[in-house]
Amino acid sequence: MATMYTETVTTVRHWTDRLFSFTATRNPGFRFISGQFTMIGLTINGKPLLRAYSVCSAHHEDHLEFFSIKVPNGPLTQHLQKIQVGDELLVGAKPTGTLIQQNLKPGKTLYLLSTGTGLAPFVSIAKDPETYDLYDHIVLAHGCREIAELGYGEEVVNKLYNDEFFGELAREKLLYYPTVTREPFRHNGRLTALFEAGKLEADLGLPALNKETDRVMLCGSPAMLSDLQTMLERRGFAEGSHHERGEYVIEKAFVEK
Repeated sequence: MATMYTETVTTVRHWTDRLFSFTATRNPGFRFISGQFTMIGLTINGKPLLRAYSVCSAHHEDHLEFFSIKVPNGPLTQHLQKIQVGDELLVGAKPTGTLIQQNLKPGKTLYLLSTGTGLAPFVSIAKDPETYDLYDHIVLAHGCREIAELGYGEEVVNKLYNDEFFGELAREKLLYYPTVTREPFRHNGRLTALFEAGKLEADLGLPALNKETDRVMLCGSPAMLSDLQTMLERRGFAEGSHHERGEYVIEKAFVEK
């Protein structure tokens, strides 16, 4: 088995009946780049049960944070959603993933487009000071079905805006755009539809999406990824990878956990 760290759960918070977040200790030897994921899990019936999870914590923080959906019969999440402070968590020692700055060409505005728990890697990126050195604006867009599902992201952004050291920079450059599809809210609609209509950019006072200046990261449901990828490529955006930088990157590693 690949090298694993055994960490201790330090906090657990249930946001809705479908979503929860938790933190754990971090081995000093665990290194990652903002936006990467790693394998995490539990020992079930004497065997490790692991799935890929993006790291929400900043690379400079001394703890690890994760954001998860609750799948009633999910092989891992049916157990993971019951964890408590003090429980042991297995963490893979080799993070990876495509949602990193090294895979994008330089640009002026970075769009972080997510649905559901696809927000997770972008939390880490939004906490990284280097992100703000690279771009004039960082747009953190999060699409959910219901307002309650935005709770985790809203708290993350509020903490960034009010951070003693980081707050001024975040308030200047980080543009948060939450949207829901099943309840009245200040922003309504799917991210794809909002982009197709030019509404998301207009609401934020930004020019229309442009491959010369804008860079995009995608993480979320398969339908959202497919629709936005089609839209981006129709507008001339090229996908970036570890081999060649592009105008957008997409994380394909996640399936039902």
